[in-house]
Amino acid sequence: MANVVVIGGRNMKSTRKARTVSSRKRKAFPRVSAKRIVAVANRAVRKALREHKLAGNPVAVWRDGKVVVLQPEEIEV
Repeated sequence: MANVVVIGGRNMKSTRKARTVSSRKRKAFPRVSAKRIVAVANRAVRKALREHKLAGNPVAVWRDGKVVVLQPEEIEV
């Protein structure tokens, strides 16, 4: 019969030091204004609508609390 070695378990203590937030290097994220985020999102929506219209695909939109499917002819770009 082969020897069995058990690694880990409930009663074993870790030899590695726990990392804390202060010990890790923090990434610096650039500051972006809310206006910029909204502008980029609006541009992406316009692009998606234009692509749907050109491909002849309908698109679902939310109007007056209901989902409405617009046919390609109804999509305004």
